[in-house]
Amino acid sequence: MSALLIVLSCLLLPFGALAAWAAYGLADTGQYVSSMAPLADDPDVRDAVAKTVGEGIMREVDVGRPMQATVAPFVREAVRSFTQTRAFRLAWDAGNRATHDAILRALQDEREEAVTVDLAPVTAQVKDQLTQDHVPLAARIPVQHTAVAVLPAAELDRLRKGFHVLEVAGLWLPVAAVAFAFGGIAVAVHRRRAVMATALGTALGGGLLGLALTVGRRLTLAGLPPDVSHPAAAAVYDALTSTLRTVSWLLLGVGLAVAALAWLTGRLRPRPDAGQEPPAAPADPASLRTDSRPAGENMPIM
Repeated sequence: MSALLIVLSCLLLPFGALAAWAAYGLADTGQYVSSMAPLADDPDVRDAVAKTVGEGIMREVDVGRPMQATVAPFVREAVRSFTQTRAFRLAWDAGNRATHDAILRALQDEREEAVTVDLAPVTAQVKDQLTQDHVPLAARIPVQHTAVAVLPAAELDRLRKGFHVLEVAGLWLPVAAVAFAFGGIAVAVHRRRAVMATALGTALGGGLLGLALTVGRRLTLAGLPPDVSHPAAAAVYDALTSTLRTVSWLLLGVGLAVAALAWLTGRLRPRPDAGQEPPAAPADPASLRTDSRPAGENMPIM
C-alpha cells in the first residue's frame, strides 16, 4: 500500500504542476503581462512586430504598385524605430493586457463570438512618427479600428471545456499528490526509505517536467507556419513557460536534497561496535542448583 501511494504521488505531482500553471498562472492577467513585458526589448520580437505591422499598413495604403515599393522600406524602418521607444513598450503592455482580458472573458462567458483585438492605437502612433519624419504619403495611412481575430468562434467551446478541466485539475491534483505522499510515508514499515523514495520520485517528476517543456518547445516551433518568425515565437514560449521551468528545477533540487538527507541520516545512525562481544546467554536455572548434602554422602538406597 505504501509503495502504491508513493508512486501515485510522484506521478500526479508533475501533472498537477502543469495543470496549476495553465489554469492559474496563465489565467492571471497581471502575471501574464509581466511575463511578456521583457519581450518588448527582444530584437527578434521587434523585427517580427515591425514586419507584421509594416505589411498591415502597406495593405491599407491606397497607392500604386511602384509607390508601394518606394514607401514600404520607409514604413518598415519607421515601425522598427518605433519598437525602440518607450511608447512601443507601453503599447506592447496595453496590447497584451487587452488580448489576455479578451481571451479570459471568452473562456469564462458562454457567448459564441470570435476573440478580437483592436490595433488602431499602434497604427496611429506609427502614422504620427512617419508624418514627423516627412515620409511620403504618411498622412494618407488610414487609422481604422480593425478587429484582429485572436481566437475563432468555432474553437471557443472546446477551449472552454479544456479550461474548466484545467481549473479542477490544477486545484486537486497537487492536493492529491501531497496527500498520497504523506499517506505512503505514514503507513510505510521503513519510513526513512519511504521518504527517500518519495524524494527521488519527486526529483524524477521535476526532471520529466523539464524534459516535457523542451520537447513541447520543439514541437511548437516545428508546427508554426513558414511566415511566422521562429526566433520570436521561441522567445514568447520561453517567457510564458519561465515559471514552469522554475518549478521543474525546484522539484528536482528539493527532491534530490531530501533524498540525500534521508540517506545520510541512515548512514550516520549510531550502530554497535563490530568488535564488541555479544552478551552471554543466561545460564540454565537447573544448572545453578547445588546439592546441600555433605560431600561423599550417598543417596539412600531404596
